[in-house]
Amino acid sequence: MAVLHTKAVTVILSVTVLLGLLYLSQYYRIYLSFEEKWKTVEAGSAIETTKFSQPGIDLHLVSPEHLKYNQPSIVHGRADVVTVTPWLAPVVWEGTFNSFLLDSIYKRKNITIAATVFAVGKYIMFLKDFLQTSEEHFFVGFRVDFYVFTDRPNEVPKVNMAAGRKLTVRSVPSSNRWQEISARRMEIIQNLIEEKLQNRADYIFCLDVDSKFHGRWGAESLGELVAVIHPGYYRDDRSKFPYERRPASNAYVAPGEGDFYYCGGAFGGLMQEVHLLAKTCRKNFEDDTKKGIEAAWQEESHLNRYMWINKPSKVLSPEYLWQDFKPKNPEVQIIRFSGVIKNYANIRPN
Repeated sequence: MAVLHTKAVTVILSVTVLLGLLYLSQYYRIYLSFEEKWKTVEAGSAIETTKFSQPGIDLHLVSPEHLKYNQPSIVHGRADVVTVTPWLAPVVWEGTFNSFLLDSIYKRKNITIAATVFAVGKYIMFLKDFLQTSEEHFFVGFRVDFYVFTDRPNEVPKVNMAAGRKLTVRSVPSSNRWQEISARRMEIIQNLIEEKLQNRADYIFCLDVDSKFHGRWGAESLGELVAVIHPGYYRDDRSKFPYERRPASNAYVAPGEGDFYYCGGAFGGLMQEVHLLAKTCRKNFEDDTKKGIEAAWQEESHLNRYMWINKPSKVLSPEYLWQDFKPKNPEVQIIRFSGVIKNYANIRPN
């Protein structure tokens, strides 16, 4: 009886081992198959994204050893403003970051920041102040490449730029409608990234020329996709935001939807993220045009629709694009970048 029992146990163990080996064999074949498919997918992705791959970008935040700075706190800080969005993106205000620490981290990365600005028609008059103040406040100590798009290249002012900073002028056609100038921006930004900026810059910011820098704009603003809160609506209920409200438009945001109202005059991020934004907004704008629709605020409407769906990874407070005609609210401790006072009737073609 004991012998029979021993044989039965042996048979059971043998079958178990056999099944285990079969399972492992099958698992290994599946793993190899998955690995091959993954390599194929990776290869396909690389083909699709070669133009916008950024091998030089290291997202690790490595501080220099023995760097001395004030101890951070999670119980003391700004209590008068919100500093994080519901999707956990930081909202950058004065007093929420250590500029010395951030510069120490990012300057070691040897990054290049591109900045685009459009000075078409009479808007060329704002370019000198924009460039001069950018030298004082915009990513000081970093490598910065400015790209100016204008129909008046001979009127671009001469501005002394620090080492590692340069200005490139690109000609664009003029227009009889300011709305068309505004609408072309996304197409031009998309083309610039595809034709010029691959492997030449790490981050890009797209800024309005009729504005001046008044304070630091630096590494605290870097992120994958960066939006700036519009100064005119940040205290309002979203029912008052000037979103595009026609359902037929690709920029449509329905009542009760949306997060914040973002500026079309300042946005940025990693090159591939801004490329995707510009490419998508351009396509949506062109699709609207085929339907005879022009969104309420042109590219700004399409940008707001895009960033409602594709949440920005960092949100800059209204410090980063104020309006000179507005008195400074108590929570705005510093104005870093601001639209100048102007008479639109004198500078816009229509």
